[in-house]
Formats: sequence, structure tokens, C-alpha cells
Amino acid sequence: MTNPTTMCQAFQATVKGDPGAVALRIVGGAQTVTWRQCADKVRALAGGLAGLGVGRQDTVALMLTNRPEFNIVDVAAFHLGAVPFSLYNTNSVDQIAFVLANAGSRVVVCERQFLDKIRAAGGPVEHIVVVDDAPEGTISLDGLEQLAEPGFDFEAAWKAVQPTDVLTIIYTSGTTGDPKGVQLTHAGMLAQMDALSQVIDFKRGDRQISYLPSAHVGDRFSAHYAMIVYGVQVTTVADPRAIAAALPEAQPTIWAAVPRVWEKLETALGLAFEEAEGTKATLLHSALELAKRKVRAQARGEDLGLLDKVKYQALDKIVLSKVREKLGLQDLRWAFSGGAPIVAETVEFFLALGIRICEGWGMSEIGGGVALNPPGRPKAGSVGPVLPGSEIKIAEDGELLVRSPSVMLGYRNDPVRTAEAIDTEGWLHTGDVGRVDEDGYIFITDRKKDLIITATAKNVAPAAIENAVKVCCSLVGQVVPIGDNRKYISALVVLDADAAAAFARKHDLDPSPEALAVNPKLVATVTAGIAEANGKLNGVEQIKRFRIVRTFWEPGGDEVTPSMKVRRRAVMTKYAAEIESLYADSSGEVHEVRTR
Repeated sequence: MTNPTTMCQAFQATVKGDPGAVALRIVGGAQTVTWRQCADKVRALAGGLAGLGVGRQDTVALMLTNRPEFNIVDVAAFHLGAVPFSLYNTNSVDQIAFVLANAGSRVVVCERQFLDKIRAAGGPVEHIVVVDDAPEGTISLDGLEQLAEPGFDFEAAWKAVQPTDVLTIIYTSGTTGDPKGVQLTHAGMLAQMDALSQVIDFKRGDRQISYLPSAHVGDRFSAHYAMIVYGVQVTTVADPRAIAAALPEAQPTIWAAVPRVWEKLETALGLAFEEAEGTKATLLHSALELAKRKVRAQARGEDLGLLDKVKYQALDKIVLSKVREKLGLQDLRWAFSGGAPIVAETVEFFLALGIRICEGWGMSEIGGGVALNPPGRPKAGSVGPVLPGSEIKIAEDGELLVRSPSVMLGYRNDPVRTAEAIDTEGWLHTGDVGRVDEDGYIFITDRKKDLIITATAKNVAPAAIENAVKVCCSLVGQVVPIGDNRKYISALVVLDADAAAAFARKHDLDPSPEALAVNPKLVATVTAGIAEANGKLNGVEQIKRFRIVRTFWEPGGDEVTPSMKVRRRAVMTKYAAEIESLYADSSGEVHEVRTR
């Protein structure tokens, strides 16, 4: 077959390539699905969906944890020319109702645990398929297969799908206002996959883990569509909190993670390294220091001297390779970080461990990646050059604009916001502010809408403050700088749940966030970390006062999106009293920071 023009063609070609190979599995291997079995199920379920009246460009909503049934149902739906899309599992009933109405979904496929929410949301839904335990009034997967009409022509259905047909809808997680339905086409996603493959290599039989929400474009292009187009084997992990335990079993050769996952791994490794003693501690320290020197030299286009090269090779074999093996990343060829900014020090840490982390920049509206650091030539702090086939330019106000064949068709049923996002020349207005260096590497400095303008008319980029604090204090999971129309910068600080638990164990403290937020020992540690961070910031950026929030913020909660982006508007409303206290004369939970 020539290069596929639809995802249907890509899937059929991949199945023929090695039908007996494992396409999908769950951790532990209790469930495995070969390409042949996957294709058979896709055909059967496509017939069942057609029996429910699903046809070309009808929508099918999915509300599932990461499991093989998601991949199979999604593929079955788009083989009809239909538009499968995912709901975030953390969505409230009101959010589900909005999305289902916007998409016009008559069919929902879900797990039993989400059934009550779907029913409560109502809307246009006529049929609910439950994949694990179908109660009365719903349809099981086996029951769905039985609904196929005898004359259903599967081949004709998928061959009628056009490159310009909508493949899926990505509903933005909504840091402000209602979510927007990003419509991505078959041709656009194939262009995205082709561009990525020119920077990072995908190979048939590569092993990838699917654990990020399938409602997020990151999991769809790095796991689901990579599986379809390149024959990548996907191991699904239903609970994202179990990812650290899943890595050694799945042993991925490629892997994608959002910055928060990388930061948590770094914190866990840092705590483990602190427990090393004697010769082991000495070797570990020497290996990391030498490896960081190697990373910094390579970033300058240089390398270590001959003696240091030999020393590095020995330390990598006896120390760093053991760390990679313990993580389950010994076979990893490259890893991707995206979805939000990641601090340069975290990137350097993993590069030093021998983990080829490629920081990138992307957005739902472009189907995934805009730019990506190439393996072997990364610049820590940058998101790499723009992907092949795309263009980038900087507007007068510093906003980055992108033009690409993978840009969305538009927001579903929202022509006004579509026109705001894509101008008449086809440039997508990203909302990100940045610069491009002499080598074409892009540096994101902040979100345009997040810039803080102080009472003295100074523009302050919150990302610079957030990154500095996270680098200097591992106890901090989130920091929200405050300062619009204020005379100085203050901050709400949210503790990292894992790091806080470890701190509590070490100092024999009550581990609850309520108790830790006011514990003098922990407050002193956070204060010292922020003071150190202030030393890396200019005067107007420095945090003068902060307050530790008495709860941990969970993905998909009121304060942060499922990919851990802060919902600033919601935070400002929910924590209005706490924010005001940061500018009052005194408060027992407001802490001053004195920077040296």
C-alpha cells in the first residue's frame, strides 16, 4: 500500500504487517490482544455501532480508563467514518452534559463506574455501551457485536472514509471557561505523525505505555495513533498513579510523560539517592556529576576529554545503567516531555541518567507537537526546533504563531473562537510567548494570558517564578504567583503529596496537608527554598510573601486540569480570602521571605 491517507488505511496496513504480534496488553500480561484479534474485534464492533445507527461523522463518546477496549472501540468507530472522542474521567456531570451536547453524541461507551454520571448528564444520548458490567438498560460489548446487520459491508465503510473527515475531537480541559472541541482530521493527524517520525524514530514492535488520559492529545498521538501507524505495542495502565510500578514490567522503548510525572520521578530518585551510603554514595555522586558535565558539554557541541570519557563509560556501566534498569527504562531509546513547561534542571537530571528525554511543545489545536528537541541534540530549557512541514513566526507582542498541515479544522460549533484562534492567513495563534535562537530552537517564556502586570506596570512571567521555586524546593508541587495590580509578588504554595509524605516520615510529623501546611519545620524548609529561588530571579519577580495551601491538588480537580495546568481563574476565586491575606498587615499563615 502507498502512504496511507486515512487512519483506516494505516490500521489495515499495520495489521497485515505482522498479524500475530501483540498490539495491546495490560500490565502483567493477563490480557493480550494480537493485531489479528484486534482487527477481528474492530470489524465486529464497527458492525454493532452501525446497527445502532452510527454513520459517517456521527460522534461516539468514550469514558474509559486506559484499557485495550478503548483502543479497539475507538478504531472501530472511525472505520465507519464516525468521530470517537474521550471524556475526562474526572469530569463533573455538568461538564459531561456540556460536552455531550456540543458533540451531539447519541452513543456513549463507558465503564460501569462512570454510568451514573453519564445518565445524570442526559442530553442527546440514546444508547450506552458498558464494557465491563452492563446493567439493565445498557448494552454490553458482546451485545453490541450482535447488533450488526447481516448485510453490513465493513470494507466499503472504511474505504469510504476521506482524509478531510474529522478523526476525533479533543476537548480542552478548560483552564478558563467552557472546554473547546478541537476537531482533528485523518489527514492532519497523519501529517503530525509523519512530522514526528522525522525527528524521533518509531519502530514496529516498539513498546509504549498508555496511562495519560485518552481525552488528552498527548496519549492519543504518542500511544494510540503511534500504535495504529507504526505498529507500536501498547501496554495500558488503568491507574496513572501506578506508572512507577508498571515501568519495570512493561520496559518501554519509547515513552511520553507530562512534566509533573518527570518531577515526581526526580523527587523519588533524589530521596533514594540521599539514602545511599559509603562507596555506593561516592560512586553515585561521581557518576551524576560527570554525566551532567557530559550533558552540558554536548549542549555546547563539545564532548568530554579522553580520560573523562573512559571514566564516564565505567561509571555508566556500574552505576547509571543500574538506575535505568531499576526504573524499567534500560531499553528506552527516547522519551518525550510535553503538555506544560518543564524546568531545565529536571531535563538535565534525566539526560545525565542516560534517559534521552526530548522536551517538546504542542497543543491540542495542532494535533500534538509543534516543536521537539531532537535526541542527541537537545537544548535544556528549549522545546527544540519547529517540526518539519510547519512554520513559526513571532507576532509584535511576542506571541508565537504556527502554520501547519496538522492544524485543527476548527472548534466544534464555535466559529467565533475558531476565528480568534486561526487568522485569515492560516496562522494558529498559540497564546504562548517566546523567542527563537540562532539555531532555530524555540524557548517558551510564558502564556500570553498569564502574564502578571504589577501596580508599577512591570510585566512578570509566572513560569519563571514557578520553575525557580520547583528547582529549589522539592516539597513544592505547585506554586501560583500573584501580583496583578499589586505592589509585589506573593504566592500560593501547594505541597507535593509524595515529597510531603517523605518529609513527614523523616521528621515524625502528622502527614496530613492541614498539619504540614502550618508545621514550623516544614514552613522553614519551604521558606529557605523560596529564598534560594528568589536569588535566581530579578527584583520584580521575587516572592515577598507566601501561604501554603492546606490541601493537595489532584489532577482534574477545581484547581488544576488533568494534565496539571493551573486553572488560574478558579484558583483566584476559590482562594480569594487567602490571596487577600497575602497583602494584609499580618496573618499567622502568611510567611515573609527575606532574600540574601
